[in-house]
Amino acid sequence: MTDRGKFIAFEGGEGCGKSTQARILADRLRQMDIAVELTREPGGTPGAEAIRALLLDPPGDGWGPQAEALLFAAARADHVARRIMPALNAGRWVVCDRFVDSSRAYQGGAGGIGDEAVQTLHAIGSGGLRPDLTIFIAVPSEIAAERLTKRDGDAADAIGGRSAAYHGAVADAFAQLAAVPGDALITIDGADTPEQVHARVWQAVARLLHSA
Repeated sequence: MTDRGKFIAFEGGEGCGKSTQARILADRLRQMDIAVELTREPGGTPGAEAIRALLLDPPGDGWGPQAEALLFAAARADHVARRIMPALNAGRWVVCDRFVDSSRAYQGGAGGIGDEAVQTLHAIGSGGLRPDLTIFIAVPSEIAAERLTKRDGDAADAIGGRSAAYHGAVADAFAQLAAVPGDALITIDGADTPEQVHARVWQAVARLLHSA
């Protein structure tokens, strides 16, 4: 019987560097001959990528908070069923750029849907699946803004381009989630170089290697 793979999710606000860290981690694990699926949310499957396009470049006046939360939950349900769980059950590790805690922070917190509603949608759509390790990368707002300017210029998507007040509410929601004690969620300072941040990430991931 194949041992179940490990599931690691990177979380954080816009410009925190989580996508970079997810790629660096996946590359390092592969160098150790660990089979890895590097994926993202919303997205990761053809169906979820189609929903991603609707969310980040919405038609008309865009989505209300409830519709947005439902679309994220639908994308995640397809992602979990068609990619994440098959990979884990086959013994592969999954490294995911965002997972349900992003919905809790963005739609649940900043969007006003509430954490209970987001958790209920996740239970219905994805069986309440949680990562073995969630890595929350925190950076000061001024550093995040500088990184976003370099990355996107004036071409932010529908969610990334929202007001500073909205993204401040997202940051507050993430901080509240990260403050809850638990071994499965750690906070990493993301203000340094990618290499320095990865060294901190690796310290946390190494514990999973020993338990694999």
